[in-house]
Amino acid sequence: MDRSANLDTEELKMTREQYILATQQNSLPRTEHPQFYPVGIYGWRKRCLYFFVLLLLVTMIVNLAMTIWILKVMNFTVDSPLVLQSDRNVTVNARNHMGQLTGQLTVGADAVEAQCKRFEVRASEGGKVLFSADEDEIVIGADRLKVTGTEGAVFGHSVETPHIRAEPSQDLKLESPTRSLVMEAPRGVHVNAAAGDLKATCRKELHLQSTEGEIFLNADTIRLGNLPVGSFSSSSSSSSSSSSPSSSAPRQTIYELCVCPNGKLYLSPAGAGSTCQSSSNICLWS
Repeated sequence: MDRSANLDTEELKMTREQYILATQQNSLPRTEHPQFYPVGIYGWRKRCLYFFVLLLLVTMIVNLAMTIWILKVMNFTVDSPLVLQSDRNVTVNARNHMGQLTGQLTVGADAVEAQCKRFEVRASEGGKVLFSADEDEIVIGADRLKVTGTEGAVFGHSVETPHIRAEPSQDLKLESPTRSLVMEAPRGVHVNAAAGDLKATCRKELHLQSTEGEIFLNADTIRLGNLPVGSFSSSSSSSSSSSSPSSSAPRQTIYELCVCPNGKLYLSPAGAGSTCQSSSNICLWS
């Protein structure tokens, strides 16, 4: 009992001492003018900050003005195309992820050059390849290739095509102005004029040759013009010169077609029998 009473007494003393200390702190005199400490940037630091803010504002205004001027000069609008201009040339480069040059397009005053592995031109609708070029070949995918130059198209080597035709209502002409024109085919050459004539004209000889077959002429009428005419006499002598039917035999209307041993043809006045003579001067002097 005595011990618990002592503890209660000590607690009361401690509580009393705390009350007295708190009362004394509240009763202390207060100062009439409290001190304040300024917080912020003052002096030359503040002036430097204002200067940098003003410089940044001026730079933004100049950049905005330059951007508007460039857009106006280069005609950047929503509806108009992109225009790139240069006093010398305009070059567009394409590089891979390693920085290596994979393609280049250069537009200059004298030429437009493209350097790439494959160059393609596609149609705007459907993406059809109209033109493509690489190291191996050049492909033209358009439905029609039209050359309007007066000299036409010049090819240094052969041209392969399964079909050559002219435009509607136009003539097709194959010409070699200074050399020969050769048409060859292992299975034959077929020339057909369905609604017109077929003419072969030359200055010198016209040769029709078949090495293993025959030359077949099939027509209702076969005419051989400008054949020399020989005369027939009972003494088995030919005329000394060739003449036309009107001069050698004015009344002769029927002639016999004769063939010399060398293959030359000539006309001889028809008679009761054959009037062809191998010793005719036409055969001897031909």
